[in-house]
Amino acid sequence: MNKRPVIVGIGELLWDMFPGGKKAGGAPVNLVYHASRLGAEGYAISAVGNDAFGREILRELDKNHIGHCIETIGHPTGSVKVELTDGIPAYTITESVAWDYIPPAQEAIALVKRADAICFGTLAQRSPVSRDTISALLAYAQENTLRFFDINLRQHYYSKELIEACLEKANAFKINDEELEVIAPMFGRKGNADAICRWFMDTCRLRYLILTEGSKCSTIYGEGEKSSIPTPEVTVADTVGAGDAFSGAFVYSILTGGSLREAHQKAVDIAAYVCTKNGAWPPYPDKQTI
Repeated sequence: MNKRPVIVGIGELLWDMFPGGKKAGGAPVNLVYHASRLGAEGYAISAVGNDAFGREILRELDKNHIGHCIETIGHPTGSVKVELTDGIPAYTITESVAWDYIPPAQEAIALVKRADAICFGTLAQRSPVSRDTISALLAYAQENTLRFFDINLRQHYYSKELIEACLEKANAFKINDEELEVIAPMFGRKGNADAICRWFMDTCRLRYLILTEGSKCSTIYGEGEKSSIPTPEVTVADTVGAGDAFSGAFVYSILTGGSLREAHQKAVDIAAYVCTKNGAWPPYPDKQTI
């Protein structure tokens, strides 16, 4: 692909409230941030409140050169309390906020129609309004568009029915080892992780399945191929957004002609870099050094 790939993330846009201050985040926009830093034409689709936090996060998107279709609506801008233990985050997520009510704006439909990849998860679908919007927008995607489902289980905001509906719309699926342990029994799956992942690949007719296993390794399944890479040892500041960075780098690399192995290595390298920094949107050094 010669042109810059268009990568769209639909879902939560929020402030991560750390003990030392707040940082902009939300899984879909985190992914878009990293894809954009690598060279994609990236866009976030979400909603914010008509409040100071909403205006400030829009400025943050612009400052970081993240394209966006963000509606301002009559609910407060989202926020998440983040508590860190040895760099590992635990989240307390505020309910009934703006990204629970994302409308299907005409600008968003136009973006989805020309997207090379669309990224979404379960969290933003905890409310019927945003769930319906995400489903409606995905219906406008081109047939060959990469529809990347990062399951991103949080608290109680998911169900088997929601996961099944997302898998029906997706052709790429990202999950971590803890999430796999949660959903395998839902689908009546037993056995080792490899067997379960291959079952999802075949049953859901996926192009890619990504399994990350924290500090151990990550594995990516493609059509007829598989790549496993150990997780590099780094000095961890926090792991917030590292999985989204992995996803953004993988999606960008695949769309720009990288092999499965090349895209996987780039994803591992970017995620490791993000772990050494605070927050989900660290500044990038020269690309050649990551």
